[in-house]
Amino acid sequence: MAKNWQLAPTISQEFREAFPEIHQLILQLLFNRGLTTQPQIDEFLNPDYGQDIHDPFLFSAMAKAIDKTLTAIVKKENIVVYGDYDADGVSSTAVMTDVLQALGGQVKVYIPFRETEGYGLNLAAVESLIKEKTNLIITVDCGIGNAAEIAALKKGGVTVIVTDHHSQPKVLPDAFALINPNLKEEKYPFRSLAGCGVAYKFAQALVLKHRDYPVNQLTEGFEKWLLDLVAIGTVADMMPLLGENRTLVRYGLVVLQKTKRPGLKQLMSSIEENLAKLNEHSIGFRIAPRLNAAGRLQHANTAYELLVTQAQAEAESLAQQLNATNQQRQQLTDQIYQEAIKIIGQPAEAEILAAVGNGWPTGIVGLVAGRLTDRFYRPSLVISRFGGSIIGSGRSIKEFNITQALQKCDGYLTRYGGHAQACGFTLKDESAVEPFIEKIKQIFLETVDIKKIAPAIQIDAVVELADLNWDFFGQLEQFRPFGEGNPKPIFLAKNLEVADIQTLGQDKNHLKLLINDALGKSRKIVGFSFGSWFDKIKKGDKIDLVFDLDVNEWKGNRELQLKIIDLKLCD
Repeated sequence: MAKNWQLAPTISQEFREAFPEIHQLILQLLFNRGLTTQPQIDEFLNPDYGQDIHDPFLFSAMAKAIDKTLTAIVKKENIVVYGDYDADGVSSTAVMTDVLQALGGQVKVYIPFRETEGYGLNLAAVESLIKEKTNLIITVDCGIGNAAEIAALKKGGVTVIVTDHHSQPKVLPDAFALINPNLKEEKYPFRSLAGCGVAYKFAQALVLKHRDYPVNQLTEGFEKWLLDLVAIGTVADMMPLLGENRTLVRYGLVVLQKTKRPGLKQLMSSIEENLAKLNEHSIGFRIAPRLNAAGRLQHANTAYELLVTQAQAEAESLAQQLNATNQQRQQLTDQIYQEAIKIIGQPAEAEILAAVGNGWPTGIVGLVAGRLTDRFYRPSLVISRFGGSIIGSGRSIKEFNITQALQKCDGYLTRYGGHAQACGFTLKDESAVEPFIEKIKQIFLETVDIKKIAPAIQIDAVVELADLNWDFFGQLEQFRPFGEGNPKPIFLAKNLEVADIQTLGQDKNHLKLLINDALGKSRKIVGFSFGSWFDKIKKGDKIDLVFDLDVNEWKGNRELQLKIIDLKLCD
């Protein structure tokens, strides 16, 4: 499918003149990321933990939550950290338990099982925790939508502190304290913290106040060693890497490269990942999938234990388990994806991609839906009859808010939730399946002009090949870590002449070009999975090229390399 190239508006002369010391292309990139003032630019280019991390007591309920928690530790009360089963959830759980146990707290962990308990608190778990004489529950990465469950805990004599980052529901729980930057009345200055970011603010507050209580006294800087977990959870949950998140992740990556955690060390060793070179890509594509795999197919306790264990033998065993589970996850995703393609029939001609299967693990259907949407640029629904329930996940395109569509279909559903481009839902019964799918299709066709939708590539700037030197690349590196809200910069170069062309790879799936611009500047470019272009272009052809800039290292040599994102023959 042809992609729309969307070039960012060029910065104004007035904006250039306001920052004459900044390279024009760098200034364009900053503008594209919404960074238009000196303080914003300074914070982005030079994150400073001492200056850019907000005071945790800016949370309106933090002071009383910290007093309650430290008092519970002093009184030797039974504390439970109630977590979630994804990478952010287990990282949040580890952050909270690490600091509570270091202070001398009597702490247990409860992470629900995805397939039988679902997300957040549930009444069966509530009854069990009350029977176990729990005094204090601190939720992490969940709880804000559990009004009924928290009411039951309160009735059972259990104090609940909610730390969460999800959007405010219609009914807030009557918890002892709600620590959530996304509450409408909350004054905390940064709203995009991940669950682990909120847990870290809680830990930071505990460290700041613990010397006023007769608890274990922590060494100076204790909380900074938790930042490896914060980096993992924030990147894994695809939170914007701007503002406070950027500072947390930038420093967290430094801690991750020096992590003291045997489990993370062993996991990296087992997949031949160099700890000293870990970056945001390592988290997103190596660490997070393995942590998430545990919660998708088995129990997330395996991932949590890997993060907190201090025993080398256990670290080796847990790393091995996570790698095996992740491999199983990959195989199941591939298998179910192929089954879904067969069920859909002709995906390229469908309005909505919908596949219903039997026994598909509920932790996998979202991955399959995402793959379908990525490939065919259509909203997708992947639904599984599993364990006596009919559970589905949806993924969507930017033109169609799939969760808003679910709200119009709630007569077919027992529960649902999500955001504009991803959702989860449970259908009432078998009779609801087909009408539900047809209703979603109808809403889609009423909302979107199907002839006009196409995937878009957001381009930061038009460049000349001469702009792409080592000095410029060094300035680009200041933009790391890349991620949500701060994607890797994408450039457009026009009217390039093809000087040489060849295919790469055993199956000739990849493309390598030598190109010249009008000024005679030459560059090597590589296009992974662009091998089909070998028969479409020839030497002497002129092309427009969308690319990002990288470094190719081979046998001790380093050279700048353009990586193809898309290309077109010039008219």
